[in-house]
Amino acid sequence: MEVEKEHIYVIPTELENLSDAPFSGDAPFSGDEENGVSGEQKTEINGNWIPATSITEAKINAKAKRRLRKNSSRDSGRGDSVSDNGETLKIGGIPTSPKGKLLDRRSRSGKRRGLPKKGGAGGKGVWGTPGQVYDVEEVDIKDPNYDDDQENCVYETVVLPLDERAFEKTLTPIIQEYFEHGDTNEVSEMLKNLNLGEMKYSVPVLAVSLALEGKASHREMTSKLISDLCGTVVSKTDVEKSFDRLLKELPELTLDSPRAPQLVGQFIARAVGDGILSSTYIDGYKGTVDCVQARAALDRATVLLSMTKGGKRIENVWGSGGGQQSVKHLVKEIDMLLKEYLLSGDVLEAERCLQELEVPHFHHELVYEAVVMVLESTGEKTFKMILDLLKSLWRSSVITVDQMKRGYERVYCEIPDINLDVPHSYSVLERFVEECFQAGIISKPLRDLCPSRGRKRFVSEGDGGRLKLESY
Repeated sequence: MEVEKEHIYVIPTELENLSDAPFSGDAPFSGDEENGVSGEQKTEINGNWIPATSITEAKINAKAKRRLRKNSSRDSGRGDSVSDNGETLKIGGIPTSPKGKLLDRRSRSGKRRGLPKKGGAGGKGVWGTPGQVYDVEEVDIKDPNYDDDQENCVYETVVLPLDERAFEKTLTPIIQEYFEHGDTNEVSEMLKNLNLGEMKYSVPVLAVSLALEGKASHREMTSKLISDLCGTVVSKTDVEKSFDRLLKELPELTLDSPRAPQLVGQFIARAVGDGILSSTYIDGYKGTVDCVQARAALDRATVLLSMTKGGKRIENVWGSGGGQQSVKHLVKEIDMLLKEYLLSGDVLEAERCLQELEVPHFHHELVYEAVVMVLESTGEKTFKMILDLLKSLWRSSVITVDQMKRGYERVYCEIPDINLDVPHSYSVLERFVEECFQAGIISKPLRDLCPSRGRKRFVSEGDGGRLKLESY
């Protein structure tokens, strides 16, 4: 008995809910399989029997539509569509959105947690996660590249020796900085970190060459530096070799520093006095020197050494620099400077001696002493020479405005005591101050501060015997 197959097609709006509607897959067959009669499964929906194949197709279509609606917002602009069979089709060719499926780096599974890749250890130039500490890698004995001598290797930092060009470029800033702080231990530590090699003897040569162009205090610091470096950085042999080179280069050094022969001779005498240079060093050059400058340097050293008894250390060969001098010593030096100037009349020599004292903050003492000498003098020679000296020091800016003002104010304050020893000091001071103002040495307010002593007299008979007040 044959069963008629009725195909009933359902409206698409009703098929959308077919996947959710329960149905039974077990339907009675219309015939026995043993008798060769084959039947088809049917499901009853709303009183109608629908073939199973039609229901399957409807479920596939409904699932494809749901997927299309779900991804419509994300896939908008891509130009994709879904066919009746559920396949995605490209309609517009090149997608309008830059985020295509091939460029989408997000996980396809949709189970991402928002964490960085590799726990933050990924990316260019990254050597691991933040805060990760690497331990010492242990050598694997089973490694094919393992070497038995590898465990006994000692790795050290090798510093290449300096050549002549790099030597001067490296050590010049070190020595110039030493002239500022004066710490020989710091220079010694910095030189120990350098591989001087065979250039050790050039350290004193470079230091002396820079000191020749500096002040007396720099030359004193250089002598101390050479003395402290001897035995730690350089040896006595290196010191002798360095002075040999200085004597050979004296003709070139004289071009930049005309007083180089005398200064090098003082360096040699100081080195002998400090015990870093042999006392027979000068004797080894007797009769063998043809250079005029070298002979002058050796003669200067010989004279300085002969002035000491038994090779006593020469501590004041360079004098005492600025702040190292006492006030009594500075006053004595300035007094000797003025007396020497009054005898020689050499303004340039007096200016040079004042600058060598390196006490610009104490120049008011020279102004004070010079004005007092004018007050105590009896002739016009001292008056004119002191005026010329102050005028030269003012024009060359050796003495500043502040120092000149302080010197005159000291005289103004002490003029009553000076007048006890020099009766005519008020009149001489007024005249000298007026001449200094005319020469442009002092200003008008400073001139007006000059005290003057008038003669006591009655103002008039009708004033009741009042006396005229003194102006000081």
